Parts: sequence; C-alpha cells; structure tokens
Amino acid sequence: MSTLATPTSTSPSTSAPRPPAPRSAGQVAARHALGRIGWYVFVGFLLVFFALPLLWMLSTPFDATPSLRTSLPTFTLANFRALLDNPYALGSLANSVLLAVGSMAMVLVFAATASYALSRVRIPGRDALLYVLLLLSSIVTGTAAMVPTFLLIFELGLIDSQLGVVLVLTGGLLPAAIFILKDFMDSTPRSYEESARVYGASPLQVLWHVVVPIARPGLATIAVWSVVQVWGNFLIPFILLRSPEKYPAAVVMYTFYTEGGQADLALISTFSLLFSVPVVAMFLFVSRRYGFRFHGGIKR
Repeated sequence: MSTLATPTSTSPSTSAPRPPAPRSAGQVAARHALGRIGWYVFVGFLLVFFALPLLWMLSTPFDATPSLRTSLPTFTLANFRALLDNPYALGSLANSVLLAVGSMAMVLVFAATASYALSRVRIPGRDALLYVLLLLSSIVTGTAAMVPTFLLIFELGLIDSQLGVVLVLTGGLLPAAIFILKDFMDSTPRSYEESARVYGASPLQVLWHVVVPIARPGLATIAVWSVVQVWGNFLIPFILLRSPEKYPAAVVMYTFYTEGGQADLALISTFSLLFSVPVVAMFLFVSRRYGFRFHGGIKR
C-alpha cells in the first residue's frame, strides 16, 4: 500500500533569515563622501592647531601692540630696535652658535670613530653594549645626572666655562649618535676598505676617504640633530655658567621680563624669530645638499 507524500509546512518562526538588502550606489557614495569630509576637517583642525603658534611668531615681532592673540599686526620695527638695545641679546646668539658648533663637531668625530670601531671589531656583547648605552642615555636624563655632573665639572675647574658645557652636552648626545651611525658603518662594503688597504691606506685614511663619504647622509642627520638638541638646551648652561655674557640664547630669553615681572612679549617674540632662523636655515641647507636617511647608504 503506497502512501502519498504530503508537503511539509514551515512555520514563520523556523524559516531562514532573509539576507540584508544591498545598499544602493548612492548610499555607498554618500558614506564615502562623509568619511572624506570628516578626514579633511580633522586634518584642517590639526593644521590650524600647529599653524597658529607659527603665525603668532611671524606676526608679533612686527606688531606695535603685541599680545597673545593672533591678529593683523600694526607694523613697526621698534621691537627689533628694543632687542638691539639689550646688551646680551646678540651676544647670546653667538654663544649659542659656539656651543652648538663645538658640540656638533665633537659628537661627529667621536661618534664616527666609535661607531666604525664597533662595526668592524668583533667584541663579545657588542650589540648588548650599544643597547645598554642607548637605554641609560634615555633613563638617566640630564636632570637626574645634574648633581654628579656639576660636581665633576667643579672638580675639573670648568665652572663658568663654555668648554665644560660643550663636554657635558657632547657626553649626553654620544650614545644615541653612536647607535644611529653604526647602521651606516655596517652598510659600507668591506671590499672598499680592503681595496684602500691594498694601496697602503692607514685606518684613519680608510675612515676619512672611504667610509665617511658613504655615510655622509647619516653624518648630516647627526649634525642637524646635535645642533637642535644643543640650540634649545636651557638647564645645563643655566647651571654651569655664571657670567651673563656667556649665556646662550635659550638662557637669555628667560630674562626678558618687564619691570612689573610680566613677560615682555615684544622682546620674546622678536628674539624667538631670530632664534629659530639659524636652525631652520641649517636644516634646509643640509636637507637640500645631503638629504636625511636613517639607514645605510649602500645596498649590498
């Protein structure tokens, strides 16, 4: 006896869920446009946030009534004349140049020779030593090491000496400079050095005539980085120097106050403009002539 198959009915509660309706092209385009508008608004907000201090620094030195607000200035050159009347303003810029150039030269010489030696000589624990130096230079900051540093400079008789300031600043910059330059030294092919030694070149001649030209972008980067670090340093010159005529610009700017104890915005803004010009000019010159790279200059 055959039975007839009867169709089974499914209840609404057990039916398969319907797939979501596909979005139309107009909805996708609108969502994409809103996303781009939001991104442009965010970038514009960041640009305004960082551009306002620069606009203030560029406009306030030429304003007859400087204030903390950014507005169209009432043009005048009286602020520059007042700055020239200050007995320490221009001299402090010369002191900053002396400290920056001296520290940069010592950092380049010692960092280049040390990084070249660490790159070529197989020392047990060499890489660990580099990381320890970099770590200690980051943890033990200038503020934490200022008391023993002051005592050391005092025992050496270098208090109120610009040479003492250069030595302290150089010692603080060397670990990071050696760590960065070692990568450039590692990328220099040893075949170049071997060819130079065949022709009788000494180790210093190999370093100067073969390695240094190849590592020139790294040296340019270290040079600008050293100058920037020294140029804006306030604490070390303020503690180690005693004579106002030896103060760098970062310390002299601290003295620009009115008789009532208020910050002299005219002098501060004008001096800040002059203070930033040498570093910006050096950056543009080195970037155009040598370029900046944080990796080796030659691919094997």
